[in-house]
Amino acid sequence: MPFLDRREAGRRLVERLRAFRGPDTVVLGLPCGGVPVAFEVAGALRAPLDVAVVCKLEVPDRPRLVFGAVAESGVRVVDDDLVVRAFIAPPERARVERRARETVLRNSARLRQGRPQTSLAGRTVILVDDGVTTGSTARAACALVRARGAARVVFAVPVGSCRPIRALTGRADNVICLETPTLFHSIGQWYRHFDPVAEETVRRLLAQADDELGDRPPTQPIPSR
Repeated sequence: MPFLDRREAGRRLVERLRAFRGPDTVVLGLPCGGVPVAFEVAGALRAPLDVAVVCKLEVPDRPRLVFGAVAESGVRVVDDDLVVRAFIAPPERARVERRARETVLRNSARLRQGRPQTSLAGRTVILVDDGVTTGSTARAACALVRARGAARVVFAVPVGSCRPIRALTGRADNVICLETPTLFHSIGQWYRHFDPVAEETVRRLLAQADDELGDRPPTQPIPSR
């Protein structure tokens, strides 16, 4: 097993991300599983931590088949070829997308608990997840931070399927993936401990990061007289 758990995976991921440390860097975790990984990255880089809330678009009655994802700020990515191959009728597609957008709004409110979104304009944004299977949520997250004005997008993940990871190079400025196994069936098979991450855990980690690493502007020098 390459990784003990998500926290250990985050600590290992940091070694490939130190070059991105700087006053304009912010780390976003993809809830829920990506947040414990992102927490370790943010702590090591001394960067503020926030979430990039996304939701998969699953083919009706075939939950393992994903045809896209939606994210905050009205972002949507869709595999139109898969929509055709899966015979998804327009009303079904609209219904799935509507429910996914409702989920995004609900989760954003529950996870942030009134905290404003961290400003991304002109910044280096490191997106972190615990793994990549289809790449749909990763693509949506990249589109989200682009839409919010990020100057540089770094997608970082401990493990991912080869083809989706390669495809992400067209969405992010830098893609960091520690393990891209040829035989990839699920993210959980690459962790010794891969329990579900509760929303309460995400809220606790965000609150802790806010206390320790809150998004504070750099101190401005006192002008000389």
